[in-house]
Amino acid sequence: MEELLEILRAIRSDVDFENEPSLIDGYILDSFDIVTIVNGMEEKFGIELKASDIIPENFNTVQDMMALIEKYKA
Repeated sequence: MEELLEILRAIRSDVDFENEPSLIDGYILDSFDIVTIVNGMEEKFGIELKASDIIPENFNTVQDMMALIEKYKA
C-alpha cells in the first residue's frame, strides 16, 4: 500500500488518503487526477487496467484502489 500512497501523495499532497472515505464522492479527486493515478499504478505495479475498470467505485478509497491493483497482480 505504501507504493500506492507514494503515487497519490505525489499527485495531491494536501489529501490524507489513508483516512479519507470518499475521494470521488467527496469531489476530492477529479478526472485528471484519476488519469494520472491510473498511469502511475500501471507503471509502478506493472499492470494494465481495462477501460471498464476506470469507474468511480474503484477510486473512492485507497482500499478500493488496492483491490483493483491486487486484481491484476494476482
